[in-house]
Amino acid sequence: MADLRGQPIAATEPRPGSAAGAWPDPGFDATSGYWQRIVTAGELAQSAAPPYQRSYPARLRDGRYLLLPLRALPGDPGRCMASLVANQAALEVVQALAQSMVEQARGFTVDAVVGLPTLGLSLAPAVARGLGHARFIPLGFSRKYWYRDELSEPVRSITSPGQDRRLYLDPHQAALLGGRRVLIVDDTVSTGSTMLSALRLLERCGAQVVAAAVAMRQGTRWRERLRQAGGRPVPVLGALDAPMLVRTPAGWMPEA
Repeated sequence: MADLRGQPIAATEPRPGSAAGAWPDPGFDATSGYWQRIVTAGELAQSAAPPYQRSYPARLRDGRYLLLPLRALPGDPGRCMASLVANQAALEVVQALAQSMVEQARGFTVDAVVGLPTLGLSLAPAVARGLGHARFIPLGFSRKYWYRDELSEPVRSITSPGQDRRLYLDPHQAALLGGRRVLIVDDTVSTGSTMLSALRLLERCGAQVVAAAVAMRQGTRWRERLRQAGGRPVPVLGALDAPMLVRTPAGWMPEA
């Protein structure tokens, strides 16, 4: 893992199942030192080129880097992903990611910004403010007693396997969406499942989704999922891109 200066330090949490000479499972690394500082190429504590060992250097549009910890995929020890947890990141990191999303979103006419739970809600306020909006519209996973089932969609997430959840819109917010051009904000798009659920829900409310903005576009599976959804393709803007990774004798390599 890395400290606040972007330098690698030893993990402080045990890694179950690892032993001398065995491949350490990256899913058990401590991550409290990650997501705290964006660094220049000269400050990067590891090579930007693969193979990677315990972290992935994600490149921002301005050429700087954010070091992301690697996490094992459940039930698939041969593959892993780079992780971004926005609500554990330094505020200046969140602001930098949001600013990159804002700069790209300025190419679209946006009447309303919609934040997706849970971690997209860490970015949506800064994105909305950067686009000149006084508010944003949050979706949620928690069903309040006044919510209506017709204003919800089932959703699954790669980081919450085995959990069947629903995406809810507060019915009092629905009037803010009808006929509006909407920008969806989330932390990460990976499989595209959450994004697709949001698209269905918002379009049912009469909104026109002009684009989605995320801090990290993870892998490429989401492209096919959103393409198969039919209808008008929605551009997905990203501050960072990170591949899914496969294990090799030399380390983790980007998935072909």
